[in-house]
Amino acid sequence: QVQLVESGGGVVQPGGSLRLSCAASGRSFSIYGASWYRQAPGKQRELVATISSGGTTNYADSVKGRFIISRDNAKNTMFLQMNSLKPEDTAVYYCKILGFDSWGQGTQVTVSS
Repeated sequence: QVQLVESGGGVVQPGGSLRLSCAASGRSFSIYGASWYRQAPGKQRELVATISSGGTTNYADSVKGRFIISRDNAKNTMFLQMNSLKPEDTAVYYCKILGFDSWGQGTQVTVSS
């Protein structure tokens, strides 16, 4: 199994930036793809961004050009750089390693003036 811990969330004004981190333990995730998801109140969890084991990235249309997913395999950590944040980005953000059912506790991101 793998344990995931997300961090880096907070309250930010529209147009601001945050950098989320996802620390994985229990298994080296360098050979697996990984993703960030988010869930806003009253909505289903949605896929935000994915990074393959080789570093290929994909993004939801709603965040393309604003968010950047990256990984540091040596530290078993994944990141989500979020720029030009909008109120509609407000959600709990979760990371997931592809092929595993584990979810972390999530980190809250609130974009508000």
